[in-house]
Formats: sequence, structure tokens, C-alpha cells
Amino acid sequence: MTLMRAVGLMSGTSLDGVDVALVDTDGERVVTLGPTGYRAYSDAERDLLRGALADAAGLTDRAARPGRLGDAERIVTDAHAEAVEAFLRRHGIGPGDVQAVGFHGQTVLHRPETRLTVQLGDGAALARRLRIPVVYDFRAADVAEGGQGAPLVPVFHRALAHASGMKLPLAILNVGGVANVTFIDSGNRLLAFDTGPGNALIDDWMRERAGKGIDENGAAAARGKPDETLLAWLLVHPYFSKEPPKSLDRNWFSARMVGHLSVEDGAATLAAFTARAVGRAVEFAEEEPKRWIVGGGGARNPELMRLLGDVLKAEIASADAIGWSSDHLEAQAFAYLAVRSLRGLPLTFPSTTGVCEAMTGGVVARP
Repeated sequence: MTLMRAVGLMSGTSLDGVDVALVDTDGERVVTLGPTGYRAYSDAERDLLRGALADAAGLTDRAARPGRLGDAERIVTDAHAEAVEAFLRRHGIGPGDVQAVGFHGQTVLHRPETRLTVQLGDGAALARRLRIPVVYDFRAADVAEGGQGAPLVPVFHRALAHASGMKLPLAILNVGGVANVTFIDSGNRLLAFDTGPGNALIDDWMRERAGKGIDENGAAAARGKPDETLLAWLLVHPYFSKEPPKSLDRNWFSARMVGHLSVEDGAATLAAFTARAVGRAVEFAEEEPKRWIVGGGGARNPELMRLLGDVLKAEIASADAIGWSSDHLEAQAFAYLAVRSLRGLPLTFPSTTGVCEAMTGGVVARP
């Protein structure tokens, strides 16, 4: 197949900003991982997005934009446009040199059990502004057919593992706001699902109790002591024993459940919750992987990486340590998925989202 150059965009549940990545791919092979970029949300933008998350809780119509959702969608679209424009200028790339933009948007509600998933972002407006075809609304088709609509990145994880010559079986863990895992067994088969909370609860806790956006380097968690009684109670939540495929809404758990603890003990408890939930995920793997590659913001948290090593009893490496990008793995994935969508290739599979058969997805907006 002919190679296409695509820009991928990701704004995750941590609400930190927009990741940008350039990928050359034919939709099957990952040929080149190009430069990456980032556009942070301002404090005001982040506050509006948090308000939009609250306003989305009562949605029953995925096209409705009550309360702050309309303003938030405009901000999300503008922020992504600015991120791409700045990225292309910085690297001397013209709009005509890019065949597609993969625009995930900002998830504000994900309830596949009611066939409802909502990602803010106006793909048509973004295509007009950038003068590049935009593929967006990646999750809706899968959810409409009874799938979980998440995770979407496993097919990219497998292609990247092949391009890197990785030995199987292998696990690729993304610790964003919510954490998800891709298991690739020795027969090249995929199993993927959300393991549980990622960084979102820790970030919420540090912001509310310490006035900080994150637990820098996991320092607070490293000083604290986890509440073992609370952890034992949390880990018997039905989600963790439910057979995959499965996906988790960001708001299923709250940082307030550790509200009785000190800043350090609360951070330690939430970090341990993330790690031990990943440990529960191994129960569903056909072959227990001896190597884990960790991406997302959690890969930059030494305390969380230590906890994962303790729980998994396996080799743990950050994506950066093996030459991938911890920060931009998902943006790269959406560049790859955009090309697959344009070529009608499957994005989701029964073993990754629970959909009945492999299917493509995404909506294409042209300038």
C-alpha cells in the first residue's frame, strides 16, 4: 500500500493539553515515527473542561451540548487547531504535505453499556481551518454496534511492536487518566481493556489537597503509606473481576474516597490502587507477559513504576527507554488509526472492545 503522512492528536482524561505526532504509515505497517509536539491547556481552559465533565454527567443525547459543553467544544477545537498549526510551522510542513489528521477529541462521557460515548470536538470545523482531511469520532461506530468503544490503540501497539522487533508475549500499558493494557500473545493475538484508574485520581487529589497539578515524580506517594483496608475494599469492585473486553469511565472512582487521609497517604493509596488494578488485569491474559512497556504520564512517575514492578514481577520499561515516546504514544496511534479509517481497515476487534466482528470507524471531514 502507498504510504500516507498523518498527524495524530490526543487530549486525554488528565486534561493537561493536546499531544501532536507525525506518522508515515500505510495503515498496516508503522514506517516512520516523526516529530512530536504539545500545546498545554491554560488554567482557564482546564477549568472549563472540568465543568464540561460535570455537565456531561446527565447526557442522554450524544449531540447535545448543554451548560458549558458548547463553549468547551469550541475551546477543544481551537486548541487542537492551534496545536497543529504551530507544529506544522515549527517543522516546515505545509498542509498539502499531510494527507490526514486523526482527531480524537476530548472525552467527557463514556457509557458503552447504554451505547453512549461523547468526545468534544468539531471535526468539520477543524478540517476547514487546517485545510487537511480530518478523521474524528472514532469510538461511536463501535459503541453503536455494542462494543466498548475502548481501548482503540491495541492495533497500533501491535504494529509498533512488530516494527520494533519485540519478542512476544508482550504487554503494553498506557497510564493516562485511565489506564489500559494491550496483551499480545505468542500467536500475535490481541487482548485489550481498561485496567482501572491511571493518573486522573492522583492528579485530582494533588490539585484539591496540595494545590499542585500532579504528584511530581511520585514524591508524595513515596513518602506516604497506603490504606490497605481501603485498597482491599476497592479491589473487590465488580469491574476488576468482570471478563474483558471492558472499559472504564473516568468518573467511576473519585479521589474523595481517600479524603480522610493525609496528602502523602492519599497519594500513596491512589498510586497503589492504579498499580494493583494492573495486577488484577494479568488474571485475564492467556500468557503472562515477562515484559511490560509503559507509556503515558504514569511512565514518568518513578514511584508508580516501582509499584508496578513489585506487583507484576516482570521486566518493566518505559516507552522512552526503548526509543518510543511515553508522552505521544496515543497521538501517534490516532495518526495511524486515521489512515486505517481512510482505507476502511478495522480499528476494533472482538478481543479489544467486545464488538461482534472486526470493524472500521471514524468520520471523515474534508476541507
